[in-house]
Amino acid sequence: MTDGPTPQSNEPAHDPEVLELAQKIFGLARHGDTDTIAAYVDAGVPANLTNDKGDSLIMLAAYHGHAPAVQVLLDRGADPNKPNDNGQTPIAGAVFKGEDQIVRMLLDGGADPRAGQPSAVEAARTFEKPELLALFGEAS
Repeated sequence: MTDGPTPQSNEPAHDPEVLELAQKIFGLARHGDTDTIAAYVDAGVPANLTNDKGDSLIMLAAYHGHAPAVQVLLDRGADPNKPNDNGQTPIAGAVFKGEDQIVRMLLDGGADPRAGQPSAVEAARTFEKPELLALFGEAS
């Protein structure tokens, strides 16, 4: 649940039960519950659902190192380039966390390593990851 009052509205996004379900789904992405994420998205939860910070399901799964969840979301149309409210993309988050398998998966899924702030390219330079820079087609 959220802290503070919930706005009075008939909109589904303001329904406390909808908000509670959304929080549950974001938790599933953070913890890598791949089968349950797939079931929810297959049942109609948007693959690009974002939380109050703009973090998408794929961002949370990538950042927390859950490759199978990332793949399930990619397979269901999640945008690998969707930045959060800070301009960070899933691939940059994966570089930051040292999740090289997920970096490759996102790249294969259409992620742009030059998108976002900082970009995955900038993160790879910062963390001295020449193998990722080469993968991105960049000089060390």
